Amino acid sequence: MVLEEWERRIEERTARVAVIGIGYVGLPLAVGFAQAGFPVVGVDVDERKVASVNEGRSYIGDVTDEELRPHVETGRLRATTDYEVLREVDAIFICVPTPYDAQRAPDLSYIQAAAEGIQPRLRPGQLIVLQSTTYPGTTEEVVQPILEKSGLRAGVDFYLAFSPERIDPGNRQWTAHNLPKVVGGITPECTQLAAALLQQMGAPVHVVSSPRAAEMTKLLENTFRAVNIALVNELALLAERMGIDFWEVIEAAKTKPFGFMPFYPGPGVGGHCIPVDPYYLSWKAREYDFYTKFIELAAEVNQVMPYHAVDLIAEALSQEGKPLKGSRVLVLGVAFKPDVDDPRNSPAERVIELLLSRGAEVRYHDPYVPRFRVGGDVFYRSNAVLESVPLSDEELAAADCVVIVTGHRSVDYGRVVQRARVVVDCCNATKGTALAAARVIRLGAPYLQSG
Repeated sequence: MVLEEWERRIEERTARVAVIGIGYVGLPLAVGFAQAGFPVVGVDVDERKVASVNEGRSYIGDVTDEELRPHVETGRLRATTDYEVLREVDAIFICVPTPYDAQRAPDLSYIQAAAEGIQPRLRPGQLIVLQSTTYPGTTEEVVQPILEKSGLRAGVDFYLAFSPERIDPGNRQWTAHNLPKVVGGITPECTQLAAALLQQMGAPVHVVSSPRAAEMTKLLENTFRAVNIALVNELALLAERMGIDFWEVIEAAKTKPFGFMPFYPGPGVGGHCIPVDPYYLSWKAREYDFYTKFIELAAEVNQVMPYHAVDLIAEALSQEGKPLKGSRVLVLGVAFKPDVDDPRNSPAERVIELLLSRGAEVRYHDPYVPRFRVGGDVFYRSNAVLESVPLSDEELAAADCVVIVTGHRSVDYGRVVQRARVVVDCCNATKGTALAAARVIRLGAPYLQSG
């Protein structure tokens, strides 16, 4: 299909869109295109997700049933596990996970599998857009060669581009519909077409010169956050030793109207981007005999924070005359950020594993995450599936220590402080709570040493 025909189909909303991977990134994108009037099919290997979409039921917080159901009922949006539908569509967006392995090397197996699923079904004129976060060069070095095994040439027979996903789970202000997008194609025509289609969702599109520039843009955005979080984490550790409340310092610094952006310390970093993306960049940099020491140092600082959280728990118990081994610890919040149901790479995972490995009895409460898997790694060899317990007065009173890892707003922290024996607050959730000074040890703030 030539550009003129593409432009007509975009204008008439007859271009058919497929989204491979209908998770936290893909489902909002699919709904966004359906809301813009395009026929959309989601493709996923998870039969439960496919069935849920086809029943009009959303399984992620960023898409409500009310937003999804009307498009399913009209037939504009459907889902399937069958890659054969890719023969019928005009544009294919790849929105699959990009984790790292145990050695923190990029795992591109999902991207490769998606590209291999497209390749035998690729036809001239189709647009392929990779959205999964990855290192610069993936679109041209990994996806393009797989697709060209079809005998078709990228930029000549089909269009190929990269446009990074920018989903922020739980953020209702900035969504797939209004969040500015970046796009770079392997040719100017590829860029032009991908930008023209993405613009139909209503958000501005910023064009860059190549897929590599677009891939690097995403890594810059998240590495910026990782480095700045590491900075405040390190200063929070220093502030504890100096007897300074670092949360107070951040609030004071925020009063400067320029040259400062607030970041906050915590028990580690989580989610699908910040803990992962810097390693993608560092890994690729080695190919060029370049070592991203600054980035790797920031990751090292962030990785130590779960250990520091456990040390604070041990200190809190020590002040109560109890050892960590055999103590009952109640963890509040295992999602990677407040008010979402996403536990991927949550710092709570490492905190719980370290507690279990040191002999503590661990329970948790999270109103958004009913089950939480930990272990099966070098930090805790056994696999364990924990279930969220009700946050009852009895549960709080029975805990030797309550540790707040993720500060969900639905939790009454005044009640937590009142009912618990001692609280370790890793995210300043108890700020302003009565009795907090006497019963709470806060990460990044002074606390009384025993003895």
